[in-house]
Amino acid sequence: MTESVSSPGIDPPSPTLSARLRELADYLAAPTAGRLTEEQRALSLGIARRLVVDLAARLDPEIDPAALWAEWLRGGLPCASRLAGICFARAEEHRWREQSAQRTSPPPLLSEPDASSIETPTIGETPSEVERAYLTLQIADRRRFDSLGNPSLAAPDIDEEVFRALLLDIAAWRLAEVSQDRARASKLGDAVRVATEQQTREMGITRAGVAFYNALGATLPDAAAGAIGRHDWPTLIALAAACHRRDYDDMALALLTAETAALPSLLAPLRLDHAALAPLEASLAMLPARAVGGADYGDARLAERGQ
Repeated sequence: MTESVSSPGIDPPSPTLSARLRELADYLAAPTAGRLTEEQRALSLGIARRLVVDLAARLDPEIDPAALWAEWLRGGLPCASRLAGICFARAEEHRWREQSAQRTSPPPLLSEPDASSIETPTIGETPSEVERAYLTLQIADRRRFDSLGNPSLAAPDIDEEVFRALLLDIAAWRLAEVSQDRARASKLGDAVRVATEQQTREMGITRAGVAFYNALGATLPDAAAGAIGRHDWPTLIALAAACHRRDYDDMALALLTAETAALPSLLAPLRLDHAALAPLEASLAMLPARAVGGADYGDARLAERGQ
């Protein structure tokens, strides 16, 4: 997550969010029962585990991810405070999306011939710039799930500093196993460098959202309203993030923790009327155990750093 540019009209930080994030950081550092619901804990911990397994495979295919995770889980993740914010944001977004899917019919397929080019772009032989950008956004979102459909974190969606720190933590764990083998030990440093360089080249959902936002131009309000109407929250979050020049997970958590009254100002750059916001307000209001308080993710970053 890069440093966010605060936007006018966003309410002050939420003490509730700070408490949730600090609790999750403590849980990741030494897993015990806490005030988070079982669902929130399971989702956040699963997201952290899938990220660790993915990055371990990038560093060295011979790393035993089960042994690595089991040891870290017993003693606590060394990167707990850095992972708390992004894991919680991804888990809460997933809960929101799952709830919406259960309460609404699925959105129309992209191949439907009568679908709007803005709401659900039809992919034809010569797709427009908007269609290509929308497809890229969908692909970036799909990378945020594992092969079984479980929520995960894609490498390009993680702050470069956090990404490198986690790689180094994993490399240090592996080095303790292969320290007697100088050749394999030296390869770990090269693997960290290669993985870091690869991350900067990959297209994440934040960048994909910016490309889609830029392609829309004057049709932005229609696209945002269409996303709300379909409960297509990833598209809405990505467009809002692009407007505010924030990262996707920053924006997701800001929306998820905002008071209902704060939503119009939070989404003002999308130029939506109040009627278009109604499905969003209703959906958020029905999300169980939601941390509400007009949160700004700057507060989350402090909690993530243990401040």
